[in-house]
Amino acid sequence: MSEHLVVIFIIFLAVFTQSLSGFGSALVAMALLPAVMNIKVSTPLVALVILTIEIFLLMHYRQTLNFGAVWRIIVASLAGVPFGLLLLSHANERVVMVLLGIIIAGYGLYALFEAFSGSIRLPKLEHPAWAYGAGVIAGMLGGAYNTSGPPVIMYGNCRRWGTAEFKGNLQGFFVPSSLVVVIAHAWNHNLTTEVWQLYLWSIPAMVFGILAGTHLDRLIHPETFRRIVLFLLVILGTRLIIG
Repeated sequence: MSEHLVVIFIIFLAVFTQSLSGFGSALVAMALLPAVMNIKVSTPLVALVILTIEIFLLMHYRQTLNFGAVWRIIVASLAGVPFGLLLLSHANERVVMVLLGIIIAGYGLYALFEAFSGSIRLPKLEHPAWAYGAGVIAGMLGGAYNTSGPPVIMYGNCRRWGTAEFKGNLQGFFVPSSLVVVIAHAWNHNLTTEVWQLYLWSIPAMVFGILAGTHLDRLIHPETFRRIVLFLLVILGTRLIIG
């Protein structure tokens, strides 16, 4: 029971983070959950949670979605998901944890440098074909670790999406991508009874996380909270790397 409470609290924290800062639910959850449960349980659990909250966020941001800007990423990600699931199923768990830590800490450092100095300015990508490369990598990371966000976020920066379009496009990518990941987990029999029980236990945490995040959005500046989360991601990612 105590382990279940820890898992539920982590889910709350992840959903709260996304609701307040606009990003990070998967990164936060995947940085914390592997410390208290098997990654082959935490990965499909987080996939279900992400799909649930991303559907809500897509409804919220639907008017700013530019589907023409993301359909190539969505299609390409479908090809990457099976390779990510293969990695999750057959790779050594220690290797997986190190790779996950590198992804989380690396993204945290990139985003922090960009936020504080503005010195990291990725080149503008004019050709839409770049979307296919970003999509394949995102699909692989989504299938293995539920961390499809960083490649798509970097691609969006390189395409110079505006703030409103950025949020809408991210949700437009995440929902179908997350749906494919969940279906793939079901196909590979990863959605076990334990995963579904933890998901049902987590529903109240998701609800309270969304309500708390949207309420505190008026009291705490989202960018300040985002930077705090990025610092924590660097620390948590480093912890996964060193073991």
